[in-house]
Amino acid sequence: MSQCDYTRRGFLKAMGAGAATLASAGNLTAVEQKAAGKPNIVMILVDDLGYGDLSSYGATDLKTPHIDRLMAGGVRFDNFYANCPVCSPTRASLLSGRYPDMAGVPGVVRTHITNNWGYLAPHAVLLPKLLGPAGYHTAIVGKWHLGLTSPNTPNERGFDHFRGFLGDMMDDYYDHRRHGNNYMRLNGKEIDPEGHATDLFTQWSIDYINDRAKSDRPFFLYLAYNAPHTPIQPPDDWLERVKKRQPGINEKRARLVAFIEHLDDGIGRVIAALKDAGVSDNTLVIFTSDNGGQLNVGANNGSLNGSKGQMYEGGIRVPMCAVWPGKIKPGTHSDRVALTMDLYPTICEAAGAKIAHEIDGRSILSRLLSKSQPVEDRFLFWVRREGGGYGGRAYYAARYGDYKLVQNNPFEPMELYNLKDDPQEQEPLNRKHKMYRTLSMALRNHIIEAGAVPWQKYPVQFDRS
Repeated sequence: MSQCDYTRRGFLKAMGAGAATLASAGNLTAVEQKAAGKPNIVMILVDDLGYGDLSSYGATDLKTPHIDRLMAGGVRFDNFYANCPVCSPTRASLLSGRYPDMAGVPGVVRTHITNNWGYLAPHAVLLPKLLGPAGYHTAIVGKWHLGLTSPNTPNERGFDHFRGFLGDMMDDYYDHRRHGNNYMRLNGKEIDPEGHATDLFTQWSIDYINDRAKSDRPFFLYLAYNAPHTPIQPPDDWLERVKKRQPGINEKRARLVAFIEHLDDGIGRVIAALKDAGVSDNTLVIFTSDNGGQLNVGANNGSLNGSKGQMYEGGIRVPMCAVWPGKIKPGTHSDRVALTMDLYPTICEAAGAKIAHEIDGRSILSRLLSKSQPVEDRFLFWVRREGGGYGGRAYYAARYGDYKLVQNNPFEPMELYNLKDDPQEQEPLNRKHKMYRTLSMALRNHIIEAGAVPWQKYPVQFDRS
């Protein structure tokens, strides 16, 4: 048997029984008919979008028709949570299927080691490492935020293609610098493109879609926008449009509204590109945010208590939807509680990618497809480690059923809430409540387990003179 025959047999094995049936009929050609009908997958993650900052989630002063159309075109989750109230940890969970501290990223990965609170664990198996063997070409466009240098760069951690920003926030959406550093990359090459970052990421995604539509391999595109993270910097014409439409609107709010509407337009262009390229009917699109909105820059988290950076619901509950024509019923809702890390096994299951290692996330694909899926009996945890006024300490939340244990910063006591009776977290329960002890013990055990995973590569050295 030739080497080509061995390669083809291995490919068919990875594709599963459906591919084998086609192969026996002699029908597979051109990279085995788009990996035997597997869907393309587009994962859209936006940055700091508040739970109330979409018109489909109740906002009355902004217009987000393209995201709203996504929400209506598939299943919308009303109890979906980011794995952390800030950026890097949630991204680590999305790509690893682990709790952030189990992936070595309990806090924000930053430029300077004295203010860096995460190091992506070498043992963490990222999504592209599983999707590649399942037949997928994999790409990230936009914000990475899980490492600035080797070996924690997107290509080294499994992505076939990277065009975007290695760092955290941009100090300016037009010059794309952070602390004076240029973190824009095309794979391993430093680039210095012109234009608003949102427009760049949108166009680069469209370019990728158009290119991959010519191929017979399915693709996975992780589109991670920086917007609407600070600085709130909408293009001038978008800001003027909002002010003209709403005379007297608060300047701070006007800027954020324009910023989100500009982002919505970009997402609409990406979705249109899928249709124009002829691949939309076999593409699973997932949309969500990495944490809640930042209230002091004009964000709206609806009726939820709290803001970005906090463990209250406003810091961690986020909009989410999934669209897959012919598979996911349009206009459906789910009140199932799920976290960002659950998208890892969900995407793998949809792609036919096998998971042979331990993860914390659990697939919600059955729920996306409107199939019965029992409510899972599990404890859920959130962690954030931070410097500055937090002193490098970590703080946590834990949930079981309707009960949530919250420490909103490292210097506050734990509070227990029943979210069913008190969704705005206004009336903490007595510390003697049996769920206080139950959740405290579960959280303690999680902290012990996560303690085995380093979150810094090198010890920090200080001048003690």
